[in-house]
Amino acid sequence: MSRSAGVSLAERAAADGTTFVLATFVDLDGKPCAKLVPAAALDRAQADGVGFAGFAAGGTGQVPSDPDIIAMPDPDSYVALPTVRPGLAMVQCDPHVDGAPWPFAPRIILRRLRERLAGAGMSMQVGAECEYFLVRRGPDGTIVPADAEDAAAKPCYDARDLTRMYDHLTEVSAALNSLGWDNYANDHEDGNGQFEQNFGHADALTTADRVIAFRYLVRMTAERRGMIATFMPKPFTGLTGSGMHLHVSLWAGEQALFPDDSDPRGLGLSTLAYSFVGGVLSHVPALLALLTPTVNSFKRTGAPPPNSGATWTPSRATYGGNDRTHLIRVPDGDRVEIRVVDGAANPYLAIAGLIAAGLDGIDAGLDPGPVGGLAGPGRAAAVAAELPPTLLHAVEAFVADPVITGVLAAAGGAGVPAYYAARRRAEFLDWHSRVGSWETRRYLTAF
Repeated sequence: MSRSAGVSLAERAAADGTTFVLATFVDLDGKPCAKLVPAAALDRAQADGVGFAGFAAGGTGQVPSDPDIIAMPDPDSYVALPTVRPGLAMVQCDPHVDGAPWPFAPRIILRRLRERLAGAGMSMQVGAECEYFLVRRGPDGTIVPADAEDAAAKPCYDARDLTRMYDHLTEVSAALNSLGWDNYANDHEDGNGQFEQNFGHADALTTADRVIAFRYLVRMTAERRGMIATFMPKPFTGLTGSGMHLHVSLWAGEQALFPDDSDPRGLGLSTLAYSFVGGVLSHVPALLALLTPTVNSFKRTGAPPPNSGATWTPSRATYGGNDRTHLIRVPDGDRVEIRVVDGAANPYLAIAGLIAAGLDGIDAGLDPGPVGGLAGPGRAAAVAAELPPTLLHAVEAFVADPVITGVLAAAGGAGVPAYYAARRRAEFLDWHSRVGSWETRRYLTAF
């Protein structure tokens, strides 16, 4: 169903024959939390919200004694998902507590960054390339590619591997097009069992909402066929990891602000676009706490070449033209592609972080330096040649960067950055404290 201003949630559901709606919000860790609301109760849900015990939901910034989170549905985010279940739809919600927007909510945070961008007379368009693996669990509990025949050393774009997953891919494609998302390509990626399905760009909040709905749709579609769809950044040591490359551009009304045909550097970018790039590069170490937010993420960045011969994941803070080894690729003057973002990223926080970093670059007039270089004048010169090697390093960079911590405090929650950093540190230390098979192989008889 297409969006129509002023149409209520109940009216949208009635037009689609929807009988139940997943009233959904996402916590700081990226977990989608929902209640199943009958169509007959949608007017009440839109007026009064949907209640959740926030501490039970996960990374919401609450303790057990806190008041309920009241999730207020945004009718404009409504999507019908009859291919998942007949009569099912999903709507994204803005969490509130005691009548006020909840500052720990990623969707609220992105709203505030969009307002900051609008205050500068600009808006952002974002396209997301979501990569994922289709896997099954083996008898010993380990995961393997769902298609046992998908075992070539260089499987990327293989027509045969693509065809064997035809039913899954075309069902997802048809669902995306029924939503008006313009699915324009579906391909086998560089890893065995890895796929990407592309849909059209939209404004920043809409694209973040769509990423959440897309992940849900893909997961449920795969489960019905006995498969697991995983957006885990690096599920296999020897295979390429999964990214969520974000294509971003800035606009003033209908005017695109990034293109400039007279660009002396040859990339077709304006001075403003170069300052945006300089801002992102200057904050990359801290941004990774938002763009690559898990322990596993850092087994994708800087990884040695996998079986196929190339990681396709940036390991240094560089930018350049149509070259997929850069952290920021410029495929044309209309947009820039942030390639370091991975499948675990919370889309609301990732996009909010890019807005803040880019605006900082524009405000400071930063220059990213020569094409392909590691740094330029001003603060961009402080960019490390290599990216933070672990989540813990990225968290420490995050804590030390007031521009990026300011992203999480943007909705008025002064304690949100520290809360987020503590959750990421705890994740790292939980992993670090566990003895694994690598250690027993290396140390059991080494001394």
